Amino acid sequence: MIQKTHEFNPSILRAYDVRGIYNESLSEQDAYFLGKAYATRIIREKNNPNPKIAIARDARLSSPPLSQKLIEGMMSAGAYILDVGVGPTPMLYFSVYHLQADGGIMVTGSHNPPTHNGFKMTLGTKPFFGEDIFALGEMTKKGDLLDGTGSKTEIPVLEDYVTRLIQGFQGENAKDLTVVWDAGNGATGEVMSKLAAKLPGKHFTLFAELDGNFPNHHPDPSVEENLQDLIAKVKLEKADLGIAFDGDGDRIGAVDAQGKVVWGDQLVMFFAREILSRNKGATIIADVKASQTLFDDVAANGGNPLMWKTGHSLIKAKMAETKAALAGEMSGHIFFADGYYGYDDGLYAAVRLLNLLAHAPQSLAQMREGLPEIFNTPEIRIDCEESRKFALVEEIRDRLKKTAFEVNEVDGVRVKAEGGWWLARASNTQAAVIIRCEAQSLAALERLKAMVSEQLIVSGVSQDLDAPSGGYH
Repeated sequence: MIQKTHEFNPSILRAYDVRGIYNESLSEQDAYFLGKAYATRIIREKNNPNPKIAIARDARLSSPPLSQKLIEGMMSAGAYILDVGVGPTPMLYFSVYHLQADGGIMVTGSHNPPTHNGFKMTLGTKPFFGEDIFALGEMTKKGDLLDGTGSKTEIPVLEDYVTRLIQGFQGENAKDLTVVWDAGNGATGEVMSKLAAKLPGKHFTLFAELDGNFPNHHPDPSVEENLQDLIAKVKLEKADLGIAFDGDGDRIGAVDAQGKVVWGDQLVMFFAREILSRNKGATIIADVKASQTLFDDVAANGGNPLMWKTGHSLIKAKMAETKAALAGEMSGHIFFADGYYGYDDGLYAAVRLLNLLAHAPQSLAQMREGLPEIFNTPEIRIDCEESRKFALVEEIRDRLKKTAFEVNEVDGVRVKAEGGWWLARASNTQAAVIIRCEAQSLAALERLKAMVSEQLIVSGVSQDLDAPSGGYH
């Protein structure tokens, strides 16, 4: 008897994607029914019994079997599958535009451990997230799924994707750069190597071989520990900069010639300056975790700074709504609508960074050194039950609204206080509350941390916020 209904482990249905541990919380059966439900949704949305759906996968060991079952599920509903092969998530996004597909799914575990995997989805060229994802779970539970006869065609797009990326570099009057690239054995390896071969200058590549075990270091450039090989190679080769990517290539990390990390919001600031020199008044979006320096700098350069919720899907939707030229997150998701499609693409951001530096009078290190000195905490993750995390932040918000503090409520509470600001927000992907503080001096930073601690204690949470903190320029 053919199974008609299916119930997912609720932990795998997330705000921005579907994600779990392979053969524990996430199975091949899950992949099949996710594909069938997603294709059913696309068929109904497009009023087309045989919609075109692009699919790609990363280099994880579990990606081929999950991809195969996902395809079988989509075909069983009637979808026409365009299999674009192995590569980074932004290559999948590109294929939806390039092949004029009705939707797309990327099989990827992003920057998570090798045992994890999951799926990122689009609805046409728009993000597919939140209630759309949770609705797929309801569809499979009820058996509200279509039956049909689909088909599959393999259409490699990697070369076309590389060609499109190169368009972000203007060769005329460009100075040569020495660049070190680090794929961390993630899905960007082949694309990264092709870019390095095509761009002018001197290029060195690290860990370009696709290996789902990530044998050299974890592919998450937002953690400084993972950038040590890159930093060492930059110093050894006296390179102008180093560039790193996360496991599925939608995030970028960078270090300058001194081996200093240039964080995501700092990169957005440099990109924004160049865009605003050509397009005064452009809207630039950054998430609530980004430095106040970024918002102030955008305004000082004639732009319209907009603070928005953390989450790549949420930011893409806000970009489309506001027609923003650029957006970025502290974590390294950077979104260009200026000259590109408006989705997060670490590889395109890398090309634009090289283009910026190849035409700029300053080096990346000089740009970083020119920023105001600030002091901050890392993201501090406070474990908090799923049923409690949003209520805890709301309690803090309600108390603060009775004070004279300026409170931004766009995503949790971002509180402006003397000498800086602090943030408390419920994580959309973990049972946790995220805290971050930024100040213009160490003394002010300590005052902010004490203020946060006081609020947490009143809400019944005892937490040591004395995580290591340091200044960056």
